[in-house]
Order: sequence, then C-alpha cells, then structure tokens
Amino acid sequence: MSERSGVPGEGLVKGLAVTLKTMTRRSTTQQYPDVAPELPPRSRGVIALLEENCTVCMLCARECPDWCIYIDSHKEEVAVPGAARPRQRNVLDKFDIDFSLCMYCGICIEVCPFDALYWTPEFEYAEYDIKDLLHDKDHLGEWMATVPPPPAHDPHGDPSKEETTAARKAAAPAARPAPTRARPEPGAEQGEGAPS
Repeated sequence: MSERSGVPGEGLVKGLAVTLKTMTRRSTTQQYPDVAPELPPRSRGVIALLEENCTVCMLCARECPDWCIYIDSHKEEVAVPGAARPRQRNVLDKFDIDFSLCMYCGICIEVCPFDALYWTPEFEYAEYDIKDLLHDKDHLGEWMATVPPPPAHDPHGDPSKEETTAARKAAAPAARPAPTRARPEPGAEQGEGAPS
C-alpha cells in the first residue's frame, strides 16, 4: 500500500480558505434588466438582413447546416434602355430565419457574396411560444439599425482588397504613356494615296 503525502483534511482547509476569501470581497453583480451589459465587439446576438443587397442567390440557405433559412422569390422583367430585350431579375418575397433551429455558426454571413447578412449584438428576443422565433425579412431588417460599424483597419497590416483596387485604378490613368503616333485609319494601307 502506498502512503498519501500531506496532512489529512488539507484539501478541505484549502477549500474553506477560498470560500472565506470570496466572502470578504464585495460582489460585482450586474443589474441586468435595469443596466444594459457591455458586450464584446464581436458578439453574436441575432442575424440582421439588408434586404436591398440580397440577390436571392440562395447560398446562405444551401450552406446552412441546420436548414433554418427559408427564401422565396419571383422573377421580374426590367427594361434596360438600349438592350434588345428586357432582362430578368429575382425579387425577394420571403426571407425567414428560424432562430429555434439556428446554431449561430455564422456560415450564412460568411458565404453571402453581397453583404446582405450581418451579426448584430441584439440578444433579447426570447418568446413565450417557439413558433414566434421564426423571424421574417421585415423583423430581420429592423435589426440593421443595431449592427455595429466595422472595426478599424490595422494601420500596420496589409491594406484591404478594396483599398488596393481603388489605388490601382487611381494610378492607372497617370501611368499610361501617351500615344507616340497616330494609328492608320481602317482600310488605309501603305502605298495608297502616296505621291508618286
């Protein structure tokens, strides 16, 4: 039989010491319903929808592991001046998210190519009935007002793709050399109209 090292009851004494130490400290309870909590900047509360950016590409619904996004649309003809025939575009009729199924993974926000979905720190949307956790596009659009601004870009980091593209486009006209000679007119070949 192996002997245990230490004094009997040492663990109990250590536990009571921790309890006594915390009993003497003042509690720092947050008064939640009356005082709003300070949430971290990347809090995942609820998903907001910017309806005018949605092109009904269905990527968010296809990539959702829980299949909690329901989208419906119809096609509408748009007359384009100068075009031979009118073009068609998708018009969003229904965009619902069932938050009783959502696991807040953020895949739908990541795959959206048109920035139509955003995280918002709103978390107070509990309901008495589980059926009321199905939010439609109007309800999701109301939460766009609470979407925080994007974090500032790191001054020591690489510039964003948008900044790089804008700088390249701005520098492109200045970098083009001026034409050195005029191009011949179409149909004009060497020797035509030349004096003999």
